[in-house]
Amino acid sequence: MSPGSGGRVVALVPAYERADSVAATVEALQALADVDEVLVVDDGSRDGTEGIARAAGARVVRLAANVGKGGAVAAGVAATPDADIYLLLDADVGRTALAAHSLLGPLLADEADMTIAVLPTAGHRGGFGLVRNLSRWGIRRACGFEATAPLSGQRAVRAELLRSLEPAARFGLEVGLTIDAVRQGARVLEVPVGLEHRHTGRRLSGFAHRGRQGADIVRALWPRLRSARSQSALTLVAPVNLRAVVFALAEGRTAHPSPARS
Repeated sequence: MSPGSGGRVVALVPAYERADSVAATVEALQALADVDEVLVVDDGSRDGTEGIARAAGARVVRLAANVGKGGAVAAGVAATPDADIYLLLDADVGRTALAAHSLLGPLLADEADMTIAVLPTAGHRGGFGLVRNLSRWGIRRACGFEATAPLSGQRAVRAELLRSLEPAARFGLEVGLTIDAVRQGARVLEVPVGLEHRHTGRRLSGFAHRGRQGADIVRALWPRLRSARSQSALTLVAPVNLRAVVFALAEGRTAHPSPARS
């Protein structure tokens, strides 16, 4: 790919139940000189996210029902046909969104087609790495890209590229984007960025969140691992400990993964 550099930059922020952080995120993005518009896609929130985002100065697309991150991003892309570059940021990064300018630089300089933020390590605020490791393996197997931050939702991507891709559903979005972009020959670059977002931790609610995330990622990986051999390998990678955690938690049952097996 050899798209032109520069152009209209739209910060696209999918948001679900983020009344506590969306205003700070919007305000920080508006302070970035290279961002021309901030668009928040309210993914069926019931906590006032829409009104707070509007009051902070964002344009808002309101979805009547929750469709998940992949669907929310697709709705935002459809609502901004004049965008040349998208800056994808989660609504919970707050004031640290100011650091997102580092993601735009390589695209504006025509050195990359997609940048992915590598965030500071979460330490004990995160999980045990089960879903991250599955995602990293799946990306490497599907397209050969060695991802440091396979789950990072903080990205800049050329609009031409993003519009050409079929977004994976819900939390499978990022893994699908990386694989599909690399397969199209896009220049994908990981960039260390001082962004922070809310961590779900090692409480039951955190494991449940990662279970749903893992199930979505398995669904995104499956059609992208084209050969029967690769699909068989996925089945082997996700037996007892992995698949049980992913699907049991996704269905709302209690599971307790062992740190030694992550």
